[in-house]
Amino acid sequence: MSNYKVAVLSGEGQFEIKELELKQPVGKQVLIKVDSCAICTLEQRVYKGMMKYYPFAGGHEVSGTVVSVGEDVKNVAQGDKVAARLLTNCGECYYCRNGHENLCEISFKASTHEGLNGPGGLSEYMTVDAKSVFKLSDDLDLSYAALSEPLACCVHSIGQGNINLGDDVVVIGAGIMGAFHVMLAKLRGARVIVCELDEDRLSTAKALGADVLINSGKTDVSEEILKLTNGRGADVVFCTAALPKLADQAISLTGKTGRTVMYSSFHPKEPISLDVNRVHYSEMVITGSVNPLLKDFQMSTRLLSGGLINPQPLISASFPFEKISEAFEAAVDPKTYRVLVKMN
Repeated sequence: MSNYKVAVLSGEGQFEIKELELKQPVGKQVLIKVDSCAICTLEQRVYKGMMKYYPFAGGHEVSGTVVSVGEDVKNVAQGDKVAARLLTNCGECYYCRNGHENLCEISFKASTHEGLNGPGGLSEYMTVDAKSVFKLSDDLDLSYAALSEPLACCVHSIGQGNINLGDDVVVIGAGIMGAFHVMLAKLRGARVIVCELDEDRLSTAKALGADVLINSGKTDVSEEILKLTNGRGADVVFCTAALPKLADQAISLTGKTGRTVMYSSFHPKEPISLDVNRVHYSEMVITGSVNPLLKDFQMSTRLLSGGLINPQPLISASFPFEKISEAFEAAVDPKTYRVLVKMN
């Protein structure tokens, strides 16, 4: 059998390329030739040394083509374009059995490649269980398909926000996740208000469907939201930026019976103050959103395959596998949305 290459983060800013034996899938396994892997914030934090998971075979936003399947696989076949959900779940714990497999006790304990820790999408090939493989339309660009996972995360978040037709929805932060929230909230029939410091990102948000733009460095956001909502506050607020002070602001912008969704993980991890009487008297809901359910991933791939979501404006650059260090340097630039590593 031939070998294939896997990129492993061995230290801060350091990669090691491992060669592993390429084996044929058996049973419920699917062998995928990876086309594209997007560099998520998680991989960026490991690369920068903020999260020390070394050695780490990163990459969990992946698309590719099925090479071969085990004898028990029925949902995909050789030649199919696919995306892989690389978040693990055991199917046996309390959360899995209550329909919250995104909160499984082993969610972040992936080991896709034999002997290596991590989801392993930064590789030429990968073997995964059929249950984690989602078929895409034949005409979908595999570069776009690599964004199935981040879009699925935002699909889950939108579900947590429970948007109704005509709702006033505030999205704090207009990075890639904020941008996906804008597009999805518009599909739900909301008026979308985006709060962001960067004018270029505000322009992108407008192009993707945002109805109202607020430069939070130049405008009193709270005053503007009250003005736009006749003093009520927003029906739903999504905090997609990682700063604790913005989490505080998200709650303050939410009106009576409204929902605040903490989409982002926060670094540094600092507490915020909370007026619990305001929560009591307003019946507002404050919740979080982490990881996509299986149904969220299914919905994401259908949105992409059907052309209902076009992620092209959110792909900032693509690099070949041989230039993976350059790809990561581009990805950690706050001006970028998603940077892809192309494995072909």
